[in-house]
Amino acid sequence: MFENFTSLEIETGATQIFARRAGSGPPVLLLHGFPETHAMWREIAPRLAATNTVVCADLRGYGRSGCPASTADHAPYSKRALAADMLALMDQLGFASFAVVGHDRGGRVAQRMALDAPGKVDALAVLDVIPVSEVWDHADDRLALAFWPWSLLAQPSPLPETILIRCGDAIVADAAANWGSGNAFAAELQREYADMLHDAAHAHAICEEYRAAASIDRDHDRLDQEAGRKIACPTLALWSAAGPLSKWYESEGGPLAIWRRWSADVRGRPVEGGHFFPEERPKETTEALSTFLRKPNG
Repeated sequence: MFENFTSLEIETGATQIFARRAGSGPPVLLLHGFPETHAMWREIAPRLAATNTVVCADLRGYGRSGCPASTADHAPYSKRALAADMLALMDQLGFASFAVVGHDRGGRVAQRMALDAPGKVDALAVLDVIPVSEVWDHADDRLALAFWPWSLLAQPSPLPETILIRCGDAIVADAAANWGSGNAFAAELQREYADMLHDAAHAHAICEEYRAAASIDRDHDRLDQEAGRKIACPTLALWSAAGPLSKWYESEGGPLAIWRRWSADVRGRPVEGGHFFPEERPKETTEALSTFLRKPNG
């Protein structure tokens, strides 16, 4: 995987971030979700590198990136902290501004980057997500049953950590079967994702990120809404045509209407595949992203 990509380990001042880089042209940062790592972009990153400088990074607490100590308020694993890591990474790589694409948890980190550093983010693509606060504000039994990590992993330590460490293989297999098409993860990647969950430091870090999503991340979102802050850059929202986002938010006008509360310039559509459509349908996903990155303003 990632032939012709350079591996990087960057000290951000708060932790160490692992990333891969290749290509030339306008820079784009790719961010993964749960229970994945940067490896989720293995089919998309080389395609984008034909026209862009591509950086794929492991979020703090995931993959080969560091797992710094947390605090009682979970702030070190807030989307703001994870976003600051990525801003430091891109700054050290010499990019004054860049596009960001994020799937799942990475989409919400990308959203926070665009809100906290509007001068740095030229374009934003969010894949199969809505903002953290919107998820919790509209939460019901469907979320609790279908996307159980939101509530389970946010529980106090050590119960959720123990479950991740002992049942990592089952969790990755369940995610692939119930959120995707069943074959979203290649066998070697399924092992890689599960091995991450089996590691105590990563398991704790991932749970802290979910605890932050249930608390401090919601506060940050609420303050933005109260202040009337919106994402200033062009925004693309893509979501699974077969997934919950296409069904759960119909009374709100769907995910595109939700994102229009957060972005001044947003467009989007459903795409074929399950929640892990970037891994299931890399060619189609690349085409959608390439079209947007070529002409983010329309």
